[in-house]
Amino acid sequence: MKAVHFGAGNIGRGFIGHMLSASDYDVCFVARNPMKISMLQQRQEYPITLANKQQDTTIVNNVTAINVSEQHRVAEEIASADLITTAVGVSALGDIAEPIAKGIYLRMKANNHNPLHIIACENAIGGSTRLKKRIYPFLDERTRAKAERYISFPNAAVDRIVPAQNHEDPLQVTVEPFYEWVVHRPALLDGFKEIHGVHYVDSLEPYIERKMFTVNTGHCVAAYLGHIAGFKTIRQVMSNSTLRAKVRHVMEETGAMLIRKHGFDSEKHQKYIETILGRFANPNLTDQVTRVARSPLRKLSPHDRLVRPAMQASEFGIAIPHLTSAMAAAMLFDDRRDEEAMKMQHIIREDGLSAFIHERMGIPEEHAVHQQVITRYEELQGSKLKTALT
Repeated sequence: MKAVHFGAGNIGRGFIGHMLSASDYDVCFVARNPMKISMLQQRQEYPITLANKQQDTTIVNNVTAINVSEQHRVAEEIASADLITTAVGVSALGDIAEPIAKGIYLRMKANNHNPLHIIACENAIGGSTRLKKRIYPFLDERTRAKAERYISFPNAAVDRIVPAQNHEDPLQVTVEPFYEWVVHRPALLDGFKEIHGVHYVDSLEPYIERKMFTVNTGHCVAAYLGHIAGFKTIRQVMSNSTLRAKVRHVMEETGAMLIRKHGFDSEKHQKYIETILGRFANPNLTDQVTRVARSPLRKLSPHDRLVRPAMQASEFGIAIPHLTSAMAAAMLFDDRRDEEAMKMQHIIREDGLSAFIHERMGIPEEHAVHQQVITRYEELQGSKLKTALT
C-alpha cells in the first residue's frame, strides 16, 4: 500500500507519517525543504522520540520524499496511491490543491478505479471537505464525475502536541506520548485498509468539537495569558497555579457547552480536561508561548477555537466569564515577529475595538458577548494581567 503525505514538518513526520508506516504503508512525503527531501530520499527512514522519562525512540521506515514543485512527479505518485493525507496547516490547503487535482486527473485518465481516500489532518472542522472544495475547480466536469465515484474525502480530527524543535539530526522529531486520530467511517469506500491506531466513528462532530474546544482552546488560552504575564513557555504557564486554574476554567466552560450539545458524560469529560492539562504541563516538552499563540486573527475568527464555543455556550445560556477573558487576552497578543498579531493590532487601532469584534470575530454589537469581551479587554489592558492574576 502506498500513501502520499503532503507536509514533512514535525506533525507530518512525528505523527501521520509514523502511523502510516506502522500500518505497512510506503510513505512518500511531498515537501518544500530541499535538505529534508534529500535526506528522506537517501535514508528512507528517520527517528521519532517520545517525550517521556525513558525518551523511547522508534525508527520510521519505508519513506521517501519529492518536492511539491515537481508537479508531474507528484501527480504520478497520486495516480497510483492508495491514500493521500495532509498536515500543512489549513491556510495552506489551497497551495496543494492544484498538484492533487493533476494527480486525480492522471488517475482517472488511466482508469484507475481503486478507491482513493484523501484525508486532511489539520486543526480545522471539516478539513477534508475544505480541501475537496479547493481541488474540484481544477478538474473538468468529466473528471469530477468519475472522481465522485472512486475518490472520497473523509473528515478527521487529529491531536498530538509536537512543538518546534531542533536536533542534530534534522529528521528527528520529539512527540508527546498521547495521540488521537479520528476518522469519519461513513465516508470510507469499500476496500479501504484501516490505519492501525486510528479511531473510526459514525459521527465525527462530537470528537472534532471536543478536541478543538478543549485541546486547541485550552492550549491557545495558556499561550495568550502566558504572553501577557511575561512567560516564555507553556510549561512555565502551567506551573503557575493561578494561570493553570484560569485555563482549566475556560475548558470547563467549553466543556459545559459540549456536554449540553453532545451529551458527553460530565465526569468523563472532566477527566479528559485533567488529562489535557497534564499534557500541557509535560516536563519533557518545551513549547514556546509565541508558537502556540501565533496567527491570532485565525484563532479569533467566527468558526475557530474561541469565538465558536463562546457563541454556542451563550446560546445554551451558559456563563462564560473566563472564555470572554481568553478572547480579550488573544486580542492583546502583540508579538512583533507574528505578522497576524501586528495586523490585528493595526486593525484595532484604526477601526476600533467594537468594530474588530463585530467584523473580524463575527459577534454582533447587540450581542451580550460583544460587550463582555470589551469589558474584559479593558480590564486586562489596564492590569496587563499581573495584578489580575490575583
